[in-house]
Amino acid sequence: MTLGRQIIARRKLHSSTTTAFIAALSVSALLAACIPQARSAEVAATPKARPAVASTQTQTALPQPAPSPAPVVPATVLTAQRILDARINELGRAFNGDIGIAVKDIQTGWTSHYDGTTWYPQQSVSKFWVALTALAEVDKGNLSLATPVTLGRDDLTLFHQPIRAMVLSGGYTTTPNDLLHRAIQQSDNTANDFLLWRAGGPEAVRAYLDRMNIEGIRFGPGERALQSKIAGLEWKSSYSIGNNFYAARNAVPDAVRRQAFESYIANPMDGATPLGIVDALARLKKGELLSPSSTALLLEIMSNTRTGPTRLKGGLSGGWRLAHKTGTGQVFKGEQAGYNDIGIVTSPSGHSYAVAVLIRRTSAPNIQRMRTMQDTVRAIIDYHENLQGYTIAIDDREDGKIYRVGG
Repeated sequence: MTLGRQIIARRKLHSSTTTAFIAALSVSALLAACIPQARSAEVAATPKARPAVASTQTQTALPQPAPSPAPVVPATVLTAQRILDARINELGRAFNGDIGIAVKDIQTGWTSHYDGTTWYPQQSVSKFWVALTALAEVDKGNLSLATPVTLGRDDLTLFHQPIRAMVLSGGYTTTPNDLLHRAIQQSDNTANDFLLWRAGGPEAVRAYLDRMNIEGIRFGPGERALQSKIAGLEWKSSYSIGNNFYAARNAVPDAVRRQAFESYIANPMDGATPLGIVDALARLKKGELLSPSSTALLLEIMSNTRTGPTRLKGGLSGGWRLAHKTGTGQVFKGEQAGYNDIGIVTSPSGHSYAVAVLIRRTSAPNIQRMRTMQDTVRAIIDYHENLQGYTIAIDDREDGKIYRVGG
């Protein structure tokens, strides 16, 4: 950031959190010792010194102005950040399984995370990258969401594909727009894979990620090849019909399945880091990844996702909203590889937070997984309420942007 940053605060704690803040302030030193120092939303800029002025007779350095004092983030804001850090850390440590959690304040950029740099299986979270790539092709004029397309039997994939019955009844004619809605809101694998290949295939998604400098994300080979490989199989078109895939998977020797399962967990071909995901979600919300119309469309679609109503969404309170995408992986011997939810949580006043909860491996009951996700959202809401009355205004003289926290 450049010169001119100012951080202005006015103290007015939310009534429901005053007691928590008083307690938190008294243990700030303890929190600081137990968890990493909370990252301030702003970093002070160091003023440049004026050069000395030379004379033809003598060389006299002019007095240097006193450096501007570094802006100070209010102690209560730092405490609120430390409280969120501590809660995220506690949720991660208490969970029965491998979990990564990341939260990013979209307006300020301040981020908190637990194991946010580790690669986690995405599973159907990867449909988010397909949607971004397809809409980027729409923005370039290479793809129309309104042009009719017809899906046939050869387009079917496996696992969750509600569109399957319509396809098998003699083919299904629809539009890419319908497929986009089905892929995100219903997590329909066939709709997603058809849209993926219309957008250019896996290489097109990887090229988009590279072009947009989206880091911490891998994109796999598509649902068919990915799910088959996790099960120790090679894809066959017959797997898309009935229970053929399940029968083939059950016939794979346990040793082969175990090796494939462990290999996937150790190095997921569709892996992502929680920090990489929240950064991309924040950039989408800020309009940096798609055109305004495509940005609005994708956020609207994600706001009406039907899957995972008791994951992140279960932690919302009155007036808060969530635009999200879930992901659920295969189970082997009681362990699941990939149980996820990512999204953008928005307060009643419009302040937004990107959140990702990714579970690599777990045998914990679903209720525990969902409670951890819900508690992550509750921690975000508490953090937001703790900041009420504290306005952090950042005046950047290069771009004139002003961001505010609180309200």
